[in-house]
Amino acid sequence: MRKLDTRTIVVASHNAGKIAEIADLIGPFGFSAKSAKDLAFVEPDETGTTFEENAAIKALASAKASGLPALSDDSGLVIDALDGAPGVYTANWAEREDGTRDFPWAMEKVEKALAERGATGPAQRTARFVSVLCLAWPDGHTEFFRGEIEGVIASAPRGTAGFGYDPIFQPEGHARTFGEMTADEKHGWKPGDPEALSHRARAFKRFVETCLEA
Repeated sequence: MRKLDTRTIVVASHNAGKIAEIADLIGPFGFSAKSAKDLAFVEPDETGTTFEENAAIKALASAKASGLPALSDDSGLVIDALDGAPGVYTANWAEREDGTRDFPWAMEKVEKALAERGATGPAQRTARFVSVLCLAWPDGHTEFFRGEIEGVIASAPRGTAGFGYDPIFQPEGHARTFGEMTADEKHGWKPGDPEALSHRARAFKRFVETCLEA
């Protein structure tokens, strides 16, 4: 495993929600970071079929464009009753014909697909959020950190916090959806905490333990 010996990195994302969450996570570690969006980098096509492949595509593109280490996230919602969909195509499910992303519409699409499968009770609506962080260097070296959180798909969206599919995902052991949680409740984590809640925070915890801690 390669240690990160700089606190200057690029957050390889054009997604405002992801950029904000990663900024919250890396802030306490003294990072100086710009996002690929801030730097006006071209957004690469995510042609991979796994979270790892897509995370690497984004991180390597930003690392090579900037000459700095780059941290990316590829994440998605995996629903058991839908045979793992939307999975790596989670963002695609929200795309309208004009290319804009409409997540309320995407959540309706999820509910319709579950209804067609007869998945009405909690036991039939199990799901997990998956996040894979990729740290890439300009020389092409990559490290991967995976985080997952189990839960169920709520019968209707609840809450307006977070982004994406957060209002329909209720993490295991909790009565509220991610959309009903504050940012700190969802992904707040610092060294010494035994565990993080969100998939992204769990992946970040592994990143810290592998690349930052001596």
